[in-house]
Amino acid sequence: MIVLTIAALTLREAARRRVLRSLAALTLLLLALSAWGFSRIDAEFGGLTSGEARIAASMVLNLVMFGLSLIAALGTAFLAGPTLSGETESGVALAVLARPVRRASVLLGKWLGLVVFGSGFVAVAGLAQLLVVRVTVGYWSPQPLAGLALLAAQATVLLTLGLLLATVLSPMASGIVAVGLFGSTWIAGVVGLVGETLGNDSVARVGTVSRMLLPTDGLWRGAMNAFQDPGLLALDPQVAQSPFASAAPLTPVYLGWAALWVTVVLGLTALAFQRRDL
Repeated sequence: MIVLTIAALTLREAARRRVLRSLAALTLLLLALSAWGFSRIDAEFGGLTSGEARIAASMVLNLVMFGLSLIAALGTAFLAGPTLSGETESGVALAVLARPVRRASVLLGKWLGLVVFGSGFVAVAGLAQLLVVRVTVGYWSPQPLAGLALLAAQATVLLTLGLLLATVLSPMASGIVAVGLFGSTWIAGVVGLVGETLGNDSVARVGTVSRMLLPTDGLWRGAMNAFQDPGLLALDPQVAQSPFASAAPLTPVYLGWAALWVTVVLGLTALAFQRRDL
């Protein structure tokens, strides 16, 4: 019961923060720009009647969804820090934990509230983006729910990392480091893709290792595969070498690894929070 109560309070507090207004403004700007961009695709090709138009629509959709995932990453990372370390530094956590409340319950409640917030943002903003694409060019993703679920999982991974960092760093620093690692992992994935294209196993291994250490890029590549047109790679196999296309869906083994990663990092966060002086 205490976990759900803290989750509700965390969700309410997150909705009151200025970061929510910033996220809303960035999302509306992205939706407006994408609507204009997709309308230009339709004007150039006269509808999705050719293979070239469908390739363009699929790749631009993945590009826009990457922007959406970046906004979600910024929001969740910079919410995780103040939610934990900010309340510890201000003394709010001390007032709560002075009662017979376990620190692990407080942490789990805060994590659950942030997961609901991040997943809700991804669901609303992602669905709005898919509708924009549907209205402007008539394209609808083949697996929209799977793609949005993977984006929500990506946000969950990053906010879990942000909570762990918040146990040892200041709120601002934890957010900066989390977003920096998010970007570094994506770049490492692109480097690995270049290695695969050139047939260099050592360089290709960079992307594989990075996706294991931090599953955000792996989940993102699975989301891209869910959003893109099924015939995209058949029309042009070279498209698979693009950073905004994915050759294959995620395997159950990798999804299991991502879930295990979140569990382990959350456990480490609970251990660090338990030992932290308030």
